[in-house]
Amino acid sequence: MGRPRIRDDLAALEGYHSPQVDVDVRLNTNEAPGPPPAGFADAVADAARSMDWHRYPDRGAVALRSALASLHGLDGGDDPAARVFCANGSNEVLQTILLTFAGPGRTVLTFEPTYAMHGHIARISGATTIDGVRSDGFLIDADHAVALIAEHRPSVTFVCSPNNPTGIAEPTESILAILEAVKAVDGLLVVDEAYGQFAPWSAVDLLSSSDDLPLVVTRTYSKTWAMAGARLGYLLAAPWLVSELDKVVLPYHLDALKQAAGLAALEFLDDMEQRVASIVEERGRIEVNLNDLGCEVWPSGANFVLFRPPADSGLTGDAVWQGLLDRSVLVRNTASWDHLDGCLRVTVGTAEDNTVFLTALNEVLAS
Repeated sequence: MGRPRIRDDLAALEGYHSPQVDVDVRLNTNEAPGPPPAGFADAVADAARSMDWHRYPDRGAVALRSALASLHGLDGGDDPAARVFCANGSNEVLQTILLTFAGPGRTVLTFEPTYAMHGHIARISGATTIDGVRSDGFLIDADHAVALIAEHRPSVTFVCSPNNPTGIAEPTESILAILEAVKAVDGLLVVDEAYGQFAPWSAVDLLSSSDDLPLVVTRTYSKTWAMAGARLGYLLAAPWLVSELDKVVLPYHLDALKQAAGLAALEFLDDMEQRVASIVEERGRIEVNLNDLGCEVWPSGANFVLFRPPADSGLTGDAVWQGLLDRSVLVRNTASWDHLDGCLRVTVGTAEDNTVFLTALNEVLAS
């Protein structure tokens, strides 16, 4: 008896992989360096004890969506929840966007190198992907982007800002130029701001200007809220767009405990902002030290730093990654990725973890 065949267009795809090994210092997945405050865990536990577990959760997650709209200053009107969509991590947010606006016969545009799941989920949806290329400094050339949009007329265009894995935040002028080009072809611009709280500006600011913009800004609780284990993400957009997503997502997809955790986290805004400030300060320390070691370093607006070992060290990115691993420090090896020859990406950890990383890197380069 034969096995069922998967779709022909998925046969060659590989899943998303990020190595997880047992090390003393893990700086490869851009997680927050520490857990949320103890009061958060207490609040979630209290919510769990009072929850009607035999009942389905609020299908619309209205309380959570309303609170997020207020957080971002988008709570005007009769229905504050109408401009927010929540899902199980920002990846499900992206998946719902692509199931709604992409799919067979449609095109999705990305700018490489960038977050791999944009193109991966687009292909799973059945869409055709077009890969734009970033400049030597890993910024998007606005003229290049506008030309690609005019030529290919993508249904969805992704801009990751700050970009993963490069850390680069796109300037406002580039986002505005891309948005105008997207409008001209009746497309949708998705600005992925998984690292938005670390950046100097946010595309959320554009959403308050008009409800007619074909613009989505995605966010996650995984990074700044230190809740990667909860798998909670959301987007901000015009009400008409959110209502289309609500048609596509599975019913009761966001469980009651996750909604409660998302609400509880918002009571600790000061803690989150202090965490972001600490990470930004440590990010600066890492960048200075990497430069002092002779590494090529790209300025980051995220909670990680992309770097390339010094050319005169005689060491490849793979060799440096292995040397760090031998010293029980795990960073992300991007050395073999397209456009990232020899590069490594290090997450900003605790001050202690960052010191261990820098010490180990110094030893590896000296060897």
